[in-house]
Amino acid sequence: MPTAAPPPAAPRRRNAAATREAILASACQAFAQHGYEGAGVREIAAGAGVTAMLVNRYFGSKEQLFREAVESTMTRNSIIAGGVMKTAEPARELAHAILPITRADTPPLNGFMMSLMSVSSPWAADVGKQMIESHHLRRVTDVLDGAHRPERAALLLSMIAGMQMMRQMVKLEALADADEAALEELLVPVFQILMKGAPEQGAA
Repeated sequence: MPTAAPPPAAPRRRNAAATREAILASACQAFAQHGYEGAGVREIAAGAGVTAMLVNRYFGSKEQLFREAVESTMTRNSIIAGGVMKTAEPARELAHAILPITRADTPPLNGFMMSLMSVSSPWAADVGKQMIESHHLRRVTDVLDGAHRPERAALLLSMIAGMQMMRQMVKLEALADADEAALEELLVPVFQILMKGAPEQGAA
C-alpha cells in the first residue's frame, strides 16, 4: 500500500518585531552615513535583508521611517534618556559619560550623525529639531529648577553637541588629546552652573 505523501511544510512565519527592528537599525546606519536625502529605501531594505516593499509595509514611507529612526536614537542607549540628569551628581555623571563617547577614535553616535548629515534637508532638519525638543530638551528641562530652564537645558545640549563636533569630528587637539580627567574637572563646574542656574544679582 503506497505511503501517503507528507503534508506540505507550513511557510515559515516572519518575526514581525525582529524584522521591524532590523529595518530600523539599517535605517539608522544609512541615515547616519548618507543623511535623509542620500539614503535610499532599497539600501535600507538590503541592509535589513528584506525588500523595499516590506520596508514600506512596516513604516509606510521613507519620511515616517526617518522620524522613527531619529526618535529611536533619543529613547534608546542615550545618556540623557538613561537618567543621568536624575543622579546624585548629574554634572559629574554627565561630564564623565560624554568623554568616552566623544573620543576621536570612537565612531560617532548614529543620532548625532543623522542630524549632522541631514541638515541640508529643511524637512529632515525640522524633524530633528522636533525630536530634540520632544525628548532630550524636555527631559533636561523637567529636572531643572529656577529661571530660564529651557534656555539652560538647550545650552547644556549644545555643549554636548559641541564636544561631539570639536573633539570627535574636527579632532581639535586641545580636546582630542587632552587628559580626560582634566577635561572632566573643567566640564563639571560649567555643567553645574547650567543645571543650578546663575545666582541672582544682589544675592549674598
